[in-house]
Amino acid sequence: MTALTALAADTPSLVQSVDWLAIAPVVITAVVGVAVLVADLFVTERHKPVLGWISVAGLAAATATLLPLRAGDRSTFCLTADPEACSYVADHFTVVVQFLVLAGALLTALLSVTAVRDTRMPAGEYWFLLLSSAAGAALLPASRDLATLIVALEVASLPAFALVGMRRGDRLSSEAALKFFLSSVTATAVSLMGVSFVYAVTGSLHLTQVADRLEDVPGQLDTLAMAGVALTLVGFAFKTAAVPFHFWVPDTYVGAPLPIAGYLSVIGKAVGFTGLILVTVIAFPAYSQVWGPAVAVLAALTMTLGNAAAVRQSADRPNSAVRLLAWSSVGQAGYLLVPIAAAAYSERDQIGSTLAYVLMYAAVNLGAFAVAALVARTKPQHRISDYRGLYAEHPLAALSLAFFLLCLAGLPPGIIGLFAKVTVFQSAVDAGLGWLAVLMAINVVIALYYYLRWTALLFRAPEGAEGARARTKAPWPVAAAIVATAVTAVVLSGAPQLVLRVASGSLFTQ
Repeated sequence: MTALTALAADTPSLVQSVDWLAIAPVVITAVVGVAVLVADLFVTERHKPVLGWISVAGLAAATATLLPLRAGDRSTFCLTADPEACSYVADHFTVVVQFLVLAGALLTALLSVTAVRDTRMPAGEYWFLLLSSAAGAALLPASRDLATLIVALEVASLPAFALVGMRRGDRLSSEAALKFFLSSVTATAVSLMGVSFVYAVTGSLHLTQVADRLEDVPGQLDTLAMAGVALTLVGFAFKTAAVPFHFWVPDTYVGAPLPIAGYLSVIGKAVGFTGLILVTVIAFPAYSQVWGPAVAVLAALTMTLGNAAAVRQSADRPNSAVRLLAWSSVGQAGYLLVPIAAAAYSERDQIGSTLAYVLMYAAVNLGAFAVAALVARTKPQHRISDYRGLYAEHPLAALSLAFFLLCLAGLPPGIIGLFAKVTVFQSAVDAGLGWLAVLMAINVVIALYYYLRWTALLFRAPEGAEGARARTKAPWPVAAAIVATAVTAVVLSGAPQLVLRVASGSLFTQ
């Protein structure tokens, strides 16, 4: 008996303790989503709006649980044989991205409260899908093994397909959802093949172990490893809307409900960049000579094509405003790829510049979509020309949109946009990617044209009968979303060191 007791004491326990506080943001979001779906079975049609407010409260609670995690020192679901190899890590990188995702989903929910009611979309399904996607997006930055990464990516993506096609009977919505679904599934299949190649070479799915074992790959497996690295990046490059994986963006944004278009432009993009950072910087540093030049070329193509297409948008074309925001998001994705490419040639802390930029981009881009949701209440064709004279009708909304556009352009008084672009530009210079920095500067100048053209239109006198139109009152959830994003952008412009601290800090604990 004594020998058996001693043997049991020496055997590592296979039963793991779960750090519930670390996973609370994801769990709360998922649980509220299921609760809303079940409650939809019992709530009468008259009381369906309550489901939206439950969802808003759930996302607010999930965001609040990030406060105890701000130290960035928690992890769970670790291997008993190797405590450093964990499947879930709540470090500073995770906390920052989870805040961006959950706060962005909260703003999307505020915009959706009115949209769901006005367009008579099925409330229970809508809120369940939105919360499910947000839970997957919040899980992804904490994922530290390839299996969990792919699962989180699909949990974030699959509900988004249905959300895009939620407007039943709308041909554009159905086409957008189908195109989004087919292209995304193809990209995911390619990524899964890449993951299988990496596993075959390393015998592990945990990112830290994969990184260690890729340092010493036998010569006969080197080609397989390089193919695995390249293929794994495809799925995440698709989510970032990087060229040539960008073709789904304009039609998807046009066909989706406007709050979901804003959600995809920010949270969907954050998911892609988060996954791309984890697999390149954490798992594949040994093959930086493979993914570094590839990401740099993707950045150059993405920013150039995105800005060139945005310049070509006609102000009088239906949906031109949404298309311009879509192509603008493609161009912005090119800037966001620059620090990831730079990380292949210098310190991995360069990716802090990507997070700093995406924090600025999230606030102002969601704000632009919030103003678009307000304008669409009276002008549903989403034309850029519909914004002419907006200052005369909604002065605060017009000033907010002007500020958002100036931030995206990197012009004062949008100081935070300028600082974010400078950090990205500096990362390219520090990594020796001078050609990429020059190309970025050229693209920033090109983007000034369409941002300033739209901004000037806001303050021009309305044409014809539009000059005498009555002011329409903004629903308070939409107004709250505009105010929240505007205040955030102004605060960040007044204190850019808050974002620059993210750019210069060490984000990973392991």
